[in-house]
Amino acid sequence: MSGKGAPELSVRNCGDLRVAVIAAQWHEKVMDGLVDGALRALRELGIDEPTVLRVPGSFELPVVAKVLADRGYDAVVALGVVIRGGTPHFDYVCQGVTQGLTQVSVDTGVPIGFGVLTCDTEEQALDRAGIEGSSEDKGHEAVTAAVATAATLRAVSEPWRQTGRHTA
Repeated sequence: MSGKGAPELSVRNCGDLRVAVIAAQWHEKVMDGLVDGALRALRELGIDEPTVLRVPGSFELPVVAKVLADRGYDAVVALGVVIRGGTPHFDYVCQGVTQGLTQVSVDTGVPIGFGVLTCDTEEQALDRAGIEGSSEDKGHEAVTAAVATAATLRAVSEPWRQTGRHTA
């Protein structure tokens, strides 16, 4: 199982973070599971009003993530699924999405939760989608990672939030 060894993240005092979730539309059952897991994680973290946007496919995630990061969101979560077919298209899409989302995060300083499944089969995707019978919930994990990173960045830039006193 790919989730073996994942850290247990504890995130507190993040209810005021502005978080956006962008989800592709391909593979509806998988995507519905990822979005449900992401929204559940946000509720658990006290983030009650996230922005949720849908895009045609995974390849469109980076450009929307860039616009949201530039508009002041503290974290963006990108959800998608790419399933291997019989052509190199899978490799190009996966590479483009991964590099694009990484570039957005590095250029803007905004954490991007990477919830893009890159699977050989639909069964593998369903097993990671957080639906009944799945062994993993990658939508939930992507939110937790993005929000934990945003909280870390805030602690670095606003240390008084952690200690209760203002420091220069």
